[in-house]
Amino acid sequence: MPSTSPSNDNRLLQRVSHAIFGAPKQIRDPHLFHKMALIPILAWVGLGADGLSSSAYGPEEAFRALGEHTYLAVFLGLATALTVFIISYAYSRIIEHFPHGGGGYIVATHMLGEKAGVVSGSALLVDYILTITVSVASCVDAVFSYLPTSIHHYKVPVACLLLVALIILNIRGVKESIALLAPIFIVFIATHLLMLLYGIFAHTERFVPLASEVHNNFGRDLSTIGGLGIVMLFLRAYSLGGGTYTGIEAVSNGMQIMREPRVQSGKRTMVYLATSLAFTAGLLFLCYSLVGVRPVEGKTLNAVLADGLFAHWPLGKALAFITIFSEGALLLVAVQTGFVDGPRVMANMAVDSWFPHRFASLSERLTMRNGIVLMGVSAIALLIYTKGSVSAMIVMYSINVFLTFSLSQLGMSKFFIQRRREDPEWFRHVFIHLVGLLLCVTILVITVIEKFVEGGWMTVLITSLVIGFCYLIKSHYVTVRKGIAQLDETLLDFPTSGPVNTDPVNRNEPTAIQLVSGYSGFGVHTLLSIVTTFPKTYKNLIFVSVAVIDSGSFKGAEEMAALEESVRENLKRYVELARRLGFAAEHRMAVGTDVVEGATTICRELGQEFPRSTVFTGQLTFRLEKFYHKMLHNETAFAIQRRLQWDGLTTVILPIRVRV
Repeated sequence: MPSTSPSNDNRLLQRVSHAIFGAPKQIRDPHLFHKMALIPILAWVGLGADGLSSSAYGPEEAFRALGEHTYLAVFLGLATALTVFIISYAYSRIIEHFPHGGGGYIVATHMLGEKAGVVSGSALLVDYILTITVSVASCVDAVFSYLPTSIHHYKVPVACLLLVALIILNIRGVKESIALLAPIFIVFIATHLLMLLYGIFAHTERFVPLASEVHNNFGRDLSTIGGLGIVMLFLRAYSLGGGTYTGIEAVSNGMQIMREPRVQSGKRTMVYLATSLAFTAGLLFLCYSLVGVRPVEGKTLNAVLADGLFAHWPLGKALAFITIFSEGALLLVAVQTGFVDGPRVMANMAVDSWFPHRFASLSERLTMRNGIVLMGVSAIALLIYTKGSVSAMIVMYSINVFLTFSLSQLGMSKFFIQRRREDPEWFRHVFIHLVGLLLCVTILVITVIEKFVEGGWMTVLITSLVIGFCYLIKSHYVTVRKGIAQLDETLLDFPTSGPVNTDPVNRNEPTAIQLVSGYSGFGVHTLLSIVTTFPKTYKNLIFVSVAVIDSGSFKGAEEMAALEESVRENLKRYVELARRLGFAAEHRMAVGTDVVEGATTICRELGQEFPRSTVFTGQLTFRLEKFYHKMLHNETAFAIQRRLQWDGLTTVILPIRVRV
C-alpha cells in the first residue's frame, strides 16, 4: 500500500500555499525595494482610496444631520474642503520630518512620550479595523442598493466572504493587491467626475434660487433658533461628517512602501489625495443642494443623486448603477489602507514591546502576515457584532480617528515650537497645526458627546482594553529584559584563562553547532552550559545565526546591509570567545524572514559537513508557565528541534531561567 512521507506532504502544502499566497520574495534581489515600492499614482490608489471612498458616507452623514436645514449644506461643503486641506497640509509636515512612516504613533511617541504613543497607536489599530469593516459594509450597502430588499439579509455573509478574499490578497503583497484593484479606482474617478460636473453644469439655473433659499432660510432660523442655535446645528453636522476625513493620515503611516525619494513621493501622494477628496466631498454637498436630494429607504444619498441625474440619459440606469457600483467597489479598495497601515502600526508597537514581538515579523512574501490576519479576523467579528450597520460603525469610527489626529497635531505643534530657533517659518507651521488641533478636538468632543450613548462607548471601551493589554505586554517584556540584563552584566565580559585556540575546525571531530541571535548573556550562558554539561566532548564550535528581516529592518538596502554587518560582528565575538575557551570555532549565517527555515537549512548543511555534530539552542523558561508565554515568546527552539530531529540531527534545547 503506497504511503506518503511527511516531507512529501510538506512539499504539497508548500505548493498550495505558494499558489494561494504567492512564491517567496528573493531577499538578495538588488532591485527588490524598487519592485515593491509604490510610485505616487499607485500609492494614491492604495492609500488614498480610504480617504476618497469616505465621500461615500461622510457627506451623507453630515447632510442627514442637518434635518430640515439643508440650506447649510453649501457651507458644509466649503468647511469640509477647507478642513481636508488643513489636515493634509499638517500631515505633509509629518511626512517631511518623520519619513520612515508610523504617522500618528511615531509622532506621539517621540514628541509627547510613550504613554501618548500607546494611546495613539491603540486608537489607530481600532481605527484601521473599523476602516476595514466600514469600507466593506459600505461597499455591500452600495451594491445592494440596486438589488431587491428580499435578499438584503445576505449582506453580512457577503461582506465576510469579501474580507476573507482580501486577507488572502494582502498576504500575497501590497503592490500585487493594489495593481489588481487599480481599475476600480479609475472607474470611480471617471464616473464621479462625470456625475459631479454634470450635476453642477446642468443645474446652473438653480444657483440664483439656491442663494435666495439660503438667505431666506438663514433669516428664518435666525429668528426661531437664533445665531447660537445655527452655529450648534452646523457644528453638529460638521462633526458627524467627520468620517469624510478618515484616511488622510494613511500616507504618513505607510511611508515604508513609497518609492525613493520617499518624502517627495509621500507629499505628492498627499496632494493627490487632498485635492481629489476636497473636490469630491465639496461638490457632493453642492449637488445635494442643487438637485434637492432627499433620503430614500434602502438607498444611499449618492445612489439617489446618481438616479436623479442620469434618469433621462440613454442607458441612464446602467450608468447610475456603474457609478454607485464603482463607489462600492472603491470602498473595497479602501480596505487596503487598513490592511497596509494597520499591521505596520502593529509592527512599530511590537518593536517597542507594546505588542507581541512576532507581529514585527515578515512572511516569505515580505508582508506582515500575522498583523493582516489579526486585522481581518477582528473586522469580521465587528461586522457580525454590528450586523453590518454602517451608521453604528461610523459612530465608533470617527472617535478614534480624531483622537489620533489631535495627538498628532499637538505633537507637531510641540515639534516646531522646539525648533523655533532653527526654522524661520516655525510660526506658520505651528499656526497650521494649532488650527488643525482646534478642528480635530472640536469634532472629537462633539462626536463623543453626541454619540457616546448610541455606540461611542464601545469605541472607548475597546480602545481602553487594547491600551490595557499593551501595558500588560510591555510590563512582561520589561521584567524579562531585566532578567536577561542580569545575565549580560554577569557573563558578557567574564575573564578566560589558557591559550587561544587558533586551529581550523576539523570536520571529523565532535562538533557543537550553537544557534545564536545577538551577542548577549543569553548566548554566552548557552555556550557555557554546553561546555559544563558536556565537558571535553566537543572539539569544534560552529555558531549559526539568521539575520531576520522584520518590519524594523525592511526599510531599504542600507538598513538590510547594516543588519547583516551587525549579525556578522556578533558572530565574530562568539567565535573569539570560543577560541579563548580552547575550541576551534567558525560561524555561518543566513538572511531571511523566517528564523526556523533559515536555521534548519544551515544546520542540515553543517550536519553533512560535520557528521559528528549536535545542534544546541537556548530557550527561556519560567518558574511558572503562564498561558500567554507562548504568545509573547516564540517557540523557535522547539520548531527547529522538531525539524532537525526528523532529519536525524540530534538537537538539544538548554534552558535559560528567567525570574518573572
